[in-house]
Amino acid sequence: MTVLALELSSALGSIAFRREDESLLVRQFPADRQHSGLFFENLCEIRRAGGLPDKIVVGLGPGSYAGTRIAIATAIGLATASGAQLVGLPSICAIKLPAYCVVGDARRSSYFYARVRQGNCEEGPVLMDETTLRQKLDAHAELPFVSSENLPQFPNLMLAYPAADALAALGETAEPRDGSLEPIYLRPPYITTPKPKSWIR
Repeated sequence: MTVLALELSSALGSIAFRREDESLLVRQFPADRQHSGLFFENLCEIRRAGGLPDKIVVGLGPGSYAGTRIAIATAIGLATASGAQLVGLPSICAIKLPAYCVVGDARRSSYFYARVRQGNCEEGPVLMDETTLRQKLDAHAELPFVSSENLPQFPNLMLAYPAADALAALGETAEPRDGSLEPIYLRPPYITTPKPKSWIR
């Protein structure tokens, strides 16, 4: 089975094409707003070299909201056009370590935390404040502590990024979805409701 994997949840984007003989085509590139076109340039190169995939695997985050949605929309479009199976997996499971704790800045003075082993989330991702997060990390001090962004308040942090080739390996045996994929949301959307207007003069 040939597998195409798309990963855009962090500042380092990647695409991988896993052939039937398990050889890989891999591209890595900056995945920020200044380099948004690099994703599609590299995708075109991978497609020309690899052909049509039997399965498409996409990282669902948590991480960059915009990047994750671009990857999901692209995966759905390619699957619809090619008839490929579609799989979505947590991006945080595709870091190339056997076991680790992963964290990220979730804004509003909160962080997300997950504990991953052999490509599976044993815990999380969940939101917590800094004090609770430090307690959680102390409880699992035997595991590497990783993030895909710099967090100066945590000096023992190791930078590590989700990788499309790891995602492809995880997705090869994963069950396909029906085509409806969503990013991993850490909290409900914040919506400001407009104040009612009085039409009486």
